[in-house]
Amino acid sequence: MLRFFSPSFISTGFVAVLVGYAGAGAIIFQAANAAGANPEQISSWLWALGVGMGVSSACLTLWYRQPILIAWSTPGAALLVTSLPGVPMSDAIGAFLFSSFLLTICGVTGWFEKIMNVVPQSLAAALLAAVLLRFGLDAFVALEADFSLVGIMLVVYLLTKQLLPRYVIPLTFLSGIIVAALQGSLVGLSLDLTFTTPVFVMPTFDFATLIGVGIPLFVVTMASQNVPGLAALRTHGYQAPASPLIAWSGATGLALGPFGGFAFNLAAITAAMCMGKEVHPDPEKRYLAVLWASIFYTMAGIFGAALTGLFIAFPAALIMAIAGLALLSTIANSLEVALRTEAERDAAILTFAVSASGLTLLSIGAPFWGLLLGMAAYLFKKRPSTSK
Repeated sequence: MLRFFSPSFISTGFVAVLVGYAGAGAIIFQAANAAGANPEQISSWLWALGVGMGVSSACLTLWYRQPILIAWSTPGAALLVTSLPGVPMSDAIGAFLFSSFLLTICGVTGWFEKIMNVVPQSLAAALLAAVLLRFGLDAFVALEADFSLVGIMLVVYLLTKQLLPRYVIPLTFLSGIIVAALQGSLVGLSLDLTFTTPVFVMPTFDFATLIGVGIPLFVVTMASQNVPGLAALRTHGYQAPASPLIAWSGATGLALGPFGGFAFNLAAITAAMCMGKEVHPDPEKRYLAVLWASIFYTMAGIFGAALTGLFIAFPAALIMAIAGLALLSTIANSLEVALRTEAERDAAILTFAVSASGLTLLSIGAPFWGLLLGMAAYLFKKRPSTSK
């Protein structure tokens, strides 16, 4: 019992949650705003995500005695920011449920590996890079809007990236908060520590929204989150079966989608924090760090209204900057993977260009068309070699 309260487990779990919220919490807030959510619904989104991640991570970790961390889909949230403006909230919820249904089916049937073999990793990476590109650019748009705030955050980011890479996002975020406080930019800061009340939204299912939002959300969550999440487990020697993990995360989305839980998946970066030697020399004991992360995630969900109050108080430049800086490494890595294989490079750059263009055809957003055209180019180029 005393081992559970080891400072290394507690601090690792806390840092994993802090990195998750500091890096992507601003994007969640932007996604909810894009869907037209009011403050109560934004709090509900944070409740659903926090409780969903906490409870599902704890259940899977205790069942397998392995560090299995469930997270929200960060690229999925980024996709929603660009895809949801003008979409009714009920239609958005319908798209969430459709995406989670596809995830659940992939887990239950064991189609996960088969689907990933159909979509080349280069195209999935190109799609992810395109979806995230706007956020990386917005970080420097914010520099023009508030030079001193974002400039100091950028300096802290560059320094800590070299000296304390594990803590680069929390420290950059903290520096932004301090500067904003000194500027008097934290307007209307209110920490409401009352329990968050979940807000249920009855889903509706619009075909264009299902295709334009639901399918891209499924693809980026599966390819850009679950694949690296499973790779993180395997790289550290953990062999929990993939299909039940995918099915559980999808089922969590089905249960919490109407409350704002748009997508759940295997964590990769924050999960890897809980799997290293610095957590504990014995790999069989590292799962305790995830249990602490589960506790912190659940607490963050229960007090989602306080998080909503924080994000509302933060200046827009701070949110844009931390979101963009947090995603720069992911954008760079995604582009590297997308362009690595010469035979797939043309299809990957086509996927990237179309997906980043922001075009809308037949009320369906750019990510779907980017993936569709990229797959067409990939299959067309591959066809001659398969016919020999």
